[in-house]
Amino acid sequence: MTKTTRFDAADYLDTEERQVAYIAAALESGDADFVRDALGLVARARGMAGIAKKAGLNRESLYKALGETGNPEFGTVMRIVHALGLTLSARSAASGRTPKPRRVA
Repeated sequence: MTKTTRFDAADYLDTEERQVAYIAAALESGDADFVRDALGLVARARGMAGIAKKAGLNRESLYKALGETGNPEFGTVMRIVHALGLTLSARSAASGRTPKPRRVA
C-alpha cells in the first residue's frame, strides 16, 4: 500500500515573499473566492490564532469568514490584511499594456 500525505498549500507559503506574491496574484485575478482563499492560506501559514487576535476577531469567526463558503465583509478583509502586515494599493488595469506610440506633428 502506498503511503500518502495530505497536501496543504499553506505549507509552501513559508516565506513572506511567497505569501505576498500569492495574495497579489489572487487580487490581480479579480476572483473574490480566490482572494478569500489566498488570505485564508496565508493566515493558516502564519497561525490563525495570532492573525485572529491582531484582526480583533475570534478564531472561529476568522475560520468562518475565510472558509470555503465564507463571504467576509470588506471591513473584515481589511482587518485581516492589516493583521497580516499588508496594505492594498491600486493601479490601472491597463498598466501592463505597451503604450501606443505618440504621433509627432
